[in-house]
Amino acid sequence: MSQYFSIHPTHPQQRLLEQAAAIVAAGGLVVYPTDTTYALGCHIGDKGALERIHLIRRLDRHHHMTLLCRDLSELGTYARVDNAAYRILKRLTPGPFTFLLPATREVPRRLVHPKRKTIGLRVPAHPIALGLLEALGEPMMTTTMILPGEEQPMVDPELIRERLERSVDLIIDGGFCGVEQTTVVDLTVPGGEVVRQGAGVFE
Repeated sequence: MSQYFSIHPTHPQQRLLEQAAAIVAAGGLVVYPTDTTYALGCHIGDKGALERIHLIRRLDRHHHMTLLCRDLSELGTYARVDNAAYRILKRLTPGPFTFLLPATREVPRRLVHPKRKTIGLRVPAHPIALGLLEALGEPMMTTTMILPGEEQPMVDPELIRERLERSVDLIIDGGFCGVEQTTVVDLTVPGGEVVRQGAGVFE
């Protein structure tokens, strides 16, 4: 049975954020709100939690996982960023974007795209997500909270609780979220290329 925290969406309670971070650090799987949709997240190095995400969402090994980062400096640890890419990142983070970049050796191999050697990276603009990352002290592996066979992400934390309380360790209720996912931008292409149009406008 999962734990269930109601956390204020704009002024999150630090005590609850620290408890949530402790659950993630111990190998727990968490559902949490972002500036776009609810998402599933776990510790960057936890193979077991990653396998649970794959089971819940029925993902294959080629699915591009995302690293959720606090800021640009943290993002630069896990991806190789040239000057042109950095200018784009500085302009669009935090925000509703996921960026595909060449992965560094700091990224666990199981998270790197097997052919392209890239990783998806994102800096969210949501107080709960950022507060959780700050309390954890490192990025989280993450993916959208959308169940197999469904067209849109889950938006209601109470419904998420009904469907997943036996599959995850923690559900963070931060109110309703949207259904529009991040815009995915491939920054391995000069100038960047949109590979999935979502909530963010890339110009």
